Amino acid sequence: MTNFKYPRAEKLKKNIEITLLFEKGKWKTNGNLRIIVLKNKPTVPVESTKFAVSVSKKYFKKAVHRNRIKRLLRECYRLNKEVFKEAFGDKTMAMLFWVSPEMPEKFQDVEAQFIKLCEAQKKL
Repeated sequence: MTNFKYPRAEKLKKNIEITLLFEKGKWKTNGNLRIIVLKNKPTVPVESTKFAVSVSKKYFKKAVHRNRIKRLLRECYRLNKEVFKEAFGDKTMAMLFWVSPEMPEKFQDVEAQFIKLCEAQKKL
């Protein structure tokens, strides 16, 4: 049975980890999604998968809209965690961004873009 949980241990919250992610991470873009990923390496040890979501205030002035998109992105990760881990690896820190001023219509649209992003990474 697959694990559809998103426990606290998987949430990227520490300021030190986020700073490290921005300093040494690699950017990937696909459609309206952009991700920064830092994989486990001897120089940068990552103990477990950590994931975070961010939506720009520049595109969405209202917090209601930003929070809606963040919920959709977290749900995409939660339901497609296995696809993400196959594409990016088990021990990975990642932060996902929505880089479009258009509000997504349905969850299925966001999920399709998330899966495309993961599949594009698998091909590399």
